[in-house]
Amino acid sequence: MASDVERPPVSFRGKNGRDSGESDGVQEPLLKNEIHEYEEFSVVSAILPFLFPAFGGLLYGYDIGATSSATISIQSETLSGISWYNLSSVDVGLITSGSLYGALIGSILAFNIADFLGRRRELVLSSCMYLIGALLTALAPNFVLMVIGRLIYGIGIGLMDLLRAIQGKGEVQGLRETAITCLCRLRGEAIADSAPQKVDEILSELSHLREEEEATFSEMFQGKCLKALTIGGGLVLFQQITGQPSVLYYAATIFQSAGFSAASDATKVSTLLGLLKLIMTGVAVLVVDRLGRRPLLLGGVSGIVVSLFLLGSYYTYLDDIHAVAVVALLVYVGCYQISFGPIGWLMISEIFPLRVRGRGLSIAVLVNFGANALVTFAFSPLKDLLGAGIVFFIFGGIAVLSLIFIYFIIPETKGLTLEEIEAKLL
Repeated sequence: MASDVERPPVSFRGKNGRDSGESDGVQEPLLKNEIHEYEEFSVVSAILPFLFPAFGGLLYGYDIGATSSATISIQSETLSGISWYNLSSVDVGLITSGSLYGALIGSILAFNIADFLGRRRELVLSSCMYLIGALLTALAPNFVLMVIGRLIYGIGIGLMDLLRAIQGKGEVQGLRETAITCLCRLRGEAIADSAPQKVDEILSELSHLREEEEATFSEMFQGKCLKALTIGGGLVLFQQITGQPSVLYYAATIFQSAGFSAASDATKVSTLLGLLKLIMTGVAVLVVDRLGRRPLLLGGVSGIVVSLFLLGSYYTYLDDIHAVAVVALLVYVGCYQISFGPIGWLMISEIFPLRVRGRGLSIAVLVNFGANALVTFAFSPLKDLLGAGIVFFIFGGIAVLSLIFIYFIIPETKGLTLEEIEAKLL
């Protein structure tokens, strides 16, 4: 199936500067050399390479939602469908965080095997991990096998998220031929004659990147690299230790304690959080380049602080006012999705200099998954040990520290190129 790329409109202007409609004779095209011939491309070849990796994110999101509901049903004699439903808080923490520890392992593996396997094989391996992990989790006859299933599922998440292209390693001629083949598959036979020239132009533009060696691990903790790592690593760390995993993975449990006593009711209400996340992420996408990164971070995290202290107050003093918990959860999710959620990942994609970007992003992902797993595992035992109110007050205190960190450390990158960010802000 093929589709035409729309031809850009061509405007003409006469020698005296008037539009062609006000003709005085000679007409010159404004786009001159920028007029392109119609190009055909395969819609299937264009969409599928992006669609299937995107399913990895979809499955990760599904895992979060399903786990939130499972924290209730797995401990129910009637809903769990198992004989070992009498689980401790540590057991629940391990089941909940199992996929995140697997994701941490998967991201480490991906960093080491990406160049060896290539993107296609890594996608296939990731999909197999998803399938095996999901089946083992669903059919697990005991607690140990369920945790193993969660770990395997998480490895698929990690492999799908550190997924990257072959970075200049291997035989150049072979890579060139592969690129030509892929370009012809995407654009069709019409580009067959010019594909080698286009690939050579791309390789020429990228040639200077091969001249610079990727930064060593020790260089990541020096000079500009250290500043970029502080900004990127700090954002993804505070993204997790301000309680985001606890709010999402245990949302159904929190709603149940807020008066939605039936597990099905709590699950239905927690589903609304997913819809709110989608809406608020869309809002962030629309306004981030107009308002800037810092205003969204400062405003959103301020809302997170308020919502966490509201949750702490609900479990400590206001447990008879159920609306407080519901409002606090909604405010938390909404504020998170216009701040830490999208802006954190946007900024780490901008802040690392080119020669350290691969290693910097890898470290940031490891910090993210590690902190996520730790917070998710610790919430259930800490709730039993200290009480939910104290735990949320602790998260609130950490959120205040993150607000200070953002105010004094995080720069504004709105409207700056990657080169300008490196020159002016690092």
